[in-house]
Amino acid sequence: MDTDITTLLDEGLRLLEAKDFDGFRARCTPGASLWENDGNGEQTIDQRMVQFKEFAKTVDTLHYEVVRRFARDGEVLQQHVLHVLGTDGSRNEVNAAVYFRFDGDLIDRIEEYGYQIPS
Repeated sequence: MDTDITTLLDEGLRLLEAKDFDGFRARCTPGASLWENDGNGEQTIDQRMVQFKEFAKTVDTLHYEVVRRFARDGEVLQQHVLHVLGTDGSRNEVNAAVYFRFDGDLIDRIEEYGYQIPS
């Protein structure tokens, strides 16, 4: 691994903030998978990117505020707040605990438990 995985993760989050979904996808393994507590169960990263692109159409800006992070050999566990400004001017925050597993320099697995703060 040439780059620290927390640096790679930060770069990936910046890509999502910029709505560069192809750029984020390129930072994942071909078989990357995701689980989120949204009721959709297991998904491929490609399925998730389709959903995220649809969500992003209603969003003016996204910002990931990392609150806490623990990293060790190929794994990162972080707590973050996703700040969302909607195209309609609404503001929302999603608190999340997320596990990322890396295969070399690429994300191979994401497990996310999120909770949207009521407005």
